[in-house]
Amino acid sequence: MTKTKVLFVCTHNAGRSQMAEALLNKHGQPHFEAESAGIEPGSLNPVVIDVLKEDGIDISENQTKDVFEFYKQGKHFDYVITVCDAASEQCPFFPTQKSKMHWSFKDPSKFTGTPEEIKEQVKQLKEEMKKEISEFIDVIKLD
Repeated sequence: MTKTKVLFVCTHNAGRSQMAEALLNKHGQPHFEAESAGIEPGSLNPVVIDVLKEDGIDISENQTKDVFEFYKQGKHFDYVITVCDAASEQCPFFPTQKSKMHWSFKDPSKFTGTPEEIKEQVKQLKEEMKKEISEFIDVIKLD
């Protein structure tokens, strides 16, 4: 079986794209394979790491990656999905991509409040992403 390859892109590859990659790799098996990258790679968001661990997903050893390095390497992706508005405008076109999509999600690095409130906002973001990913899986599997 050939897997559908998906690249998630956000500005820093620190939260949203890492979360989307992890969620699709968990919930999209055996049909999907996801990676993530950023326009300007930064550092992983520790709250995102903690929230995903609660779902049995460990991204603590992940590195942030540069989308332009993937482009230079000639990586193949069926779908490129930007998960922040800035990345949507700057993401390169991969010649092999079937489709470029944009899902706008709030930036977890901009959440404010107590540590508990921030964690709850990240949990809500995760649930929004799970819903979007579930719908994506259902639609693509129908093709």
